[in-house]
Amino acid sequence: QVQLVESGGGLVQAGGSLKLSCAASGRTGSNYVMGWFRQAPGKEREFVAAISRSGITTNYADSVKGRFTISRDNAKNTVYLQMNSLKPEDTAVYSCAAASSYYVRMSMGDYDYWGQGTQVTVSS
Repeated sequence: QVQLVESGGGLVQAGGSLKLSCAASGRTGSNYVMGWFRQAPGKEREFVAAISRSGITTNYADSVKGRFTISRDNAKNTVYLQMNSLKPEDTAVYSCAAASSYYVRMSMGDYDYWGQGTQVTVSS
């Protein structure tokens, strides 16, 4: 079992930055691929970014590529999402997830554990 808790969300103006954190407890360390997903009001949850167990391999949605950076610190059991050049369309609840996989995954169905999410609101 893995418990995930996100933090770092908030209100920011367009063009600004936020850094989200996801702290994992339980059976953790480098045992899981980690991902970030988001869900905007009235829309389905969508993939944002994912990182391999070692942190060497990453993958991003086209909509955030070049603006967002996913990273992890396995010693701290924490995954981060640095979000720069934020846009109003980035407004959503951001959730982290853990997958018992050896490969970076982009599909929600591949993830086994989920956090409760943190709200990110970008004003224009």
